[in-house]
Amino acid sequence: MLGFFQHFKLALHYQSLQFWLVLLRDAMSKPKLSVHSSGDGLTATNVDSTLAQVDEEKRKILSFLNDDICSTILDISFQRMLKKEKLMTETALSPGILELWSDDFESKGDFGQYRSRLFELIKFIASNKPLVAGAKVSVRIIMIIKSLLNSPMPAQDLAVMESMQMALENVIISIFDGSNEFAGGSSEVHLALCRIFEGLLRELLSLNWTEPALVKVLGHYLEAIGPFLKYFPDAVASVINKLFELLNSLPFIVKDPSTSSARHARLQICTSFIRIAKAADKSILPHMKGIADMMACLQREGRLLRSEHNLLGEAFLVMASTAGIQQQQEVLAWLLEPLSQQWMQIEWQNNYLSEPLGLVGLCSERAFMWSLFHTVTFFEKALKRSGTRKGNSNLQNSSTAISTPHPLASHLPWMLPPLLKLLRGIHSLWSPSVFQMLPGEIKSAMSMSDVEQSSLLGGGNPKLSKGALTFVDGSQFDMNKEGYIKPNEADIRNWLKGIRDSGYNVLGLSTTIGDPFFKCIDIDFVALTLIENIQSMEFRHTRLLVHSILIPLIKSCPLDMWEVWLERLLHPLFVHCQQALSCSWSSLLHEGRANVPDNHGILTGSDLKVEVMEEKLLRDLTREICSLLSTIASSGLNASLPSLEHAGHVGRVDTSSLKDLDAFASSSMASFLLKHKSLAIPVLQISLEAFSWTDSEAVTKVCAFSAAVVLLAIFTNNVDLREYVSRDLFSAVIQGLALESNAVISADLVSLCRDIFIYLCNRDPGPRKILLSLPCISPSDLHAFEEALTKTASPKEQKQLMKSFLLLATGNNLKALAAQKCVNIVTNVTGHVVQSMLQKIESMRGKL
Repeated sequence: MLGFFQHFKLALHYQSLQFWLVLLRDAMSKPKLSVHSSGDGLTATNVDSTLAQVDEEKRKILSFLNDDICSTILDISFQRMLKKEKLMTETALSPGILELWSDDFESKGDFGQYRSRLFELIKFIASNKPLVAGAKVSVRIIMIIKSLLNSPMPAQDLAVMESMQMALENVIISIFDGSNEFAGGSSEVHLALCRIFEGLLRELLSLNWTEPALVKVLGHYLEAIGPFLKYFPDAVASVINKLFELLNSLPFIVKDPSTSSARHARLQICTSFIRIAKAADKSILPHMKGIADMMACLQREGRLLRSEHNLLGEAFLVMASTAGIQQQQEVLAWLLEPLSQQWMQIEWQNNYLSEPLGLVGLCSERAFMWSLFHTVTFFEKALKRSGTRKGNSNLQNSSTAISTPHPLASHLPWMLPPLLKLLRGIHSLWSPSVFQMLPGEIKSAMSMSDVEQSSLLGGGNPKLSKGALTFVDGSQFDMNKEGYIKPNEADIRNWLKGIRDSGYNVLGLSTTIGDPFFKCIDIDFVALTLIENIQSMEFRHTRLLVHSILIPLIKSCPLDMWEVWLERLLHPLFVHCQQALSCSWSSLLHEGRANVPDNHGILTGSDLKVEVMEEKLLRDLTREICSLLSTIASSGLNASLPSLEHAGHVGRVDTSSLKDLDAFASSSMASFLLKHKSLAIPVLQISLEAFSWTDSEAVTKVCAFSAAVVLLAIFTNNVDLREYVSRDLFSAVIQGLALESNAVISADLVSLCRDIFIYLCNRDPGPRKILLSLPCISPSDLHAFEEALTKTASPKEQKQLMKSFLLLATGNNLKALAAQKCVNIVTNVTGHVVQSMLQKIESMRGKL
């Protein structure tokens, strides 16, 4: 099998690869045995001996894998990590005798899948033979480096070195990530490994490459060696100095798009700081002040762009996160003080944010416009990287106060006011009075990008526009934002979306800090920003507002501030959304088109594509509003809400123990909301209508909210609430069972019907009247049903009785119950299928 693995024919090598992977997976996996009862043949007394026997078998297999076999496997794996088209020239680096991978290789999958198998094999060997793997990968990389140094055009021979970077990364991770217990094994092995990788690192640090392509590769290599730095902290200073050396070797301003590789390389070096900070852990802490001083020096000399500063700042935050809150506070002071000087200046706020059309002037100041963008995105990164992670529980309900303040708490008073003004100005652009006065380029920029449209149509990720860069950690940068100017419309569109996305995240993350947020900012100011132009917002923007700001806000709002904050923010939102959703759903269900108000957002296209996008926008907002209701009804925000277990025997709730709705409102957000009629009316209307909207995901979330409403109707003496639940809600839930799309949530709907009928039918005539109004039922049938309910105290049996009765009473016409085993919901079709359907229909239209 080793011979086949070495064979120049790819087919034979590929089959052997499968063998080696299976062999090593089995040999290096931990045996899993469980103790059964004596009747199953395996008892506790022989488990240890069985495990020992399995371990011995695995050790025998591994003993066959001597150093020579492992060296050979590694040699071939390293050579085969290239595709034919990557070998631009036949050099000493390229394995010309091997038949390399090509995409038409007998449909064995793509090259990425094949290479991932090679990496898995390399990891297995590195874990079992760390010295062999370390020496092999180091020797090969040094050989490649020397060959490149002697090459007249090294940038053209980079394919081999690029592939080996990933091999090095896999070897180092396997040895130094902790799973191989590096820190607790043989000191001789540790010392030998340190010597190997210290030598390799010395070779990498000695390189004086300045070509952007070479600099990028070298940066990747320094990232790959990051986990080693955790155990070899003496080398950290040299690596940091080398990264700054590489950064300074590249041009600072790239004015020609054709030479943008230098811009990309600069950003890549900055991201290397983040990855090395993550991998090196506490080894990098002693060097933080030096990095901060170097950043400050580069800024003073004008040799560091804001996007680069943000990346280096994020690396700082990663470093500080390992050192505790106090270190984070110190780091944030270093990073935020320079930003605050510009951000807090009243001049730019007066010039651009004092009236809506001021943003038109801001959009003509490209450098300043993007400077503001980078400031907001850094606030977002700082909030994400700082503090301690908190669960989703309601913070204000904690019995003990948090003694250590959040490191960003003291910065919120100066960070948030300009951001709120900026967001208010952006929101106002969509108001009719302002929109009609905007120049054409800004009007066009308010439409959706191709990426957003493609996501709505369910297609795959479209190619990034020229100049857009995506790194491994998911961060994206557009090299056109700084250095040179791209077409105005796309530039403004990206900026508007970037400010809105990051600005919303900054506000949402700030709310999770708790009291410092709610006490440092005026609710009137916040409401003016978020709600003033709610009626002019497009559905996509309202959904984002709810998801990124309002849901985190209601989770974190202190109890004593519910009265002030929630009514001011939620009332206009619910009133508007109830009207907008009701209108669009009515149009979709009766006319076949949603007609959402995103008239600025959807670019021109075929009628069918526009209809698909509109329906997706409608469903997205519907689900988000229903998520908001579900959050309001969550257990963490409703500590005082009783459960039906407290109701005692079926239908025997003691009416003398019923409380006012106010009794629950102080610690139950659902009760608080229902207590305020201005909030309750639109919310309850949304709840009723949602059961008739063909969206099972939204109905699932509404069910959670409705369950809380039912509980409050059962345990309070509020007549209006009891009548709403007994009549309107009970009827709406039954109507919801008539929709096939609700089949997946039918059990919860039946449960709601059961709770309403059992606990409220003796206090309100509504449930009986509604059941008697069903087409196939008589009073005697209802009497028999009630008698059957009294004979069982099992909720499960009662739900089954309710289900059977509803099917009987409607003549088996409740599709959600009848179709549970065969659900076919149009809204659950995957995006690729939708795209295919669109293309076929368009083709048919063309032929007709």
